Amino acid sequence: MDPERAMRQALTRARARQGRTHPNPAVGAVVFRGDRVLGAGGTRPPGGSHAEIVALDRARKRHGEAALRGASLAVTLEPCHHQGRTGPCTVAIREAGIVRVFIGTDDPHPAVSGRGVRWLRRAGIQVQRGVLEEACRWQHRGFLSVCERGRPWVALKLAATLDGRIATASGESRWITGDAAREHVHQLRDKVDAVMVGSGTALRDDPALTVRRDGRRVRCPIRVLVDSELKVPMTRSLFRDEDATLTWVLAGRNAPVKRRAAREAAGARVLTVRGRRGALDLSDALEALAREGLGSVLVEGGGGLAAALLRRGLVDELHWFASASLLGGDAREAIGSLGVAKLASRPNLAVRSIRRLGEDVYVHGVLTSHRQSSS
Repeated sequence: MDPERAMRQALTRARARQGRTHPNPAVGAVVFRGDRVLGAGGTRPPGGSHAEIVALDRARKRHGEAALRGASLAVTLEPCHHQGRTGPCTVAIREAGIVRVFIGTDDPHPAVSGRGVRWLRRAGIQVQRGVLEEACRWQHRGFLSVCERGRPWVALKLAATLDGRIATASGESRWITGDAAREHVHQLRDKVDAVMVGSGTALRDDPALTVRRDGRRVRCPIRVLVDSELKVPMTRSLFRDEDATLTWVLAGRNAPVKRRAAREAAGARVLTVRGRRGALDLSDALEALAREGLGSVLVEGGGGLAAALLRRGLVDELHWFASASLLGGDAREAIGSLGVAKLASRPNLAVRSIRRLGEDVYVHGVLTSHRQSSS
């Protein structure tokens, strides 16, 4: 089998595990001999096996130990060579009798960072790096962001009219976009470690931020509420539903102690973040989330939070759902002030795809230019 073909299958396995493995990256692996796939798998939840071990175990179970001798392995991220919750994948690869390993991208984590490749080569195993590297780096963009920048990969989702409005002047917003667009949003939630909203959105819309399919609640990512003064009442869904323990609140250091205690008593976590004049330092907030093991965050509102992140250059990816409708200048804007004085300083989008979802248009891309600000 061509190594790239094997890596594409490994990427498919990795994508199926997105949002379910933090703080570990969602890795995919395929064991193959010739044109035959012997076993494939993705990273299990923390404490479970890494993708390489899953693939090896499945190959062993289906074809026997002898079938692995002389086989090849394709894996989207460099195998680990350290003892963590599980043993080193490199040792398991050698003991299985794998003779060739194809790696999508290097692992920059200090505990790995080239050690896996060096150990495998010293063990006499052929190693080829950079197989479909761009696709593998995209798959692991959250993990790489934490390792290389100390913060999660941030995707911003906006659903607005053609003139960039998210609600009428009175606040009515359900629904700006149609069923197909809303279904896609649930698919996005299902692939991230956390979903974030500001206090204004929580107060106005009382979102559950869960993943629903055919009207059924099927999963709940970590739900991050940006609420510097802990003003969002305990009556909101984020604190009262069955997934209250998955609610994390980012609060300022001067937030009322009693309010903090009430949220923690309900099962929520409160993370203290630097700030000033009632506004949180969003860079510090994201770094705090990274320290807690979150690699990918989907920001769903509101306009003030979106603008604050964009002003600081903290948005990496954009999902824009445009409704074929207009609301006018008195309606609520999708994005607050960015303070763009010159076109050269505007955030720019490298578009990855544009497509129609029902009556709406979906634009997906990566932010390529950010204006840095002290605000």
